[in-house]
Amino acid sequence: MKPKKVKDSTKLFERGLKKSLKEKYVLRLYVTGMTPKSTRAVENLKKICDGDLQGRCDLEVIDIYQRPLLAEGEQIIAVPTLIKKLPLPVRKFIGDLSNTEQILLGLDLRAKK
Repeated sequence: MKPKKVKDSTKLFERGLKKSLKEKYVLRLYVTGMTPKSTRAVENLKKICDGDLQGRCDLEVIDIYQRPLLAEGEQIIAVPTLIKKLPLPVRKFIGDLSNTEQILLGLDLRAKK
């Protein structure tokens, strides 16, 4: 009987990292008009998209005052709310997105320490 090959975890990690660097992120940010909290959330998310996602981000900002049915369909209970549609799994973040490290961790752009 031949011994089983042990998978090299470093190679698996590097392969996963390369894949994640190519993945397109689909994000929806639900806001309420131009309130200070909504404005901060948009600014913070744009920094993340421009910095960490570098062209791999499809961002849609939705004002629930103008499109309330979309918010209802997504079951938005607080704003601002960011929804990561892709890559799976779907995740929701509530608030002005000022805790960048927590958001990056939730978007799977940072490894847990």
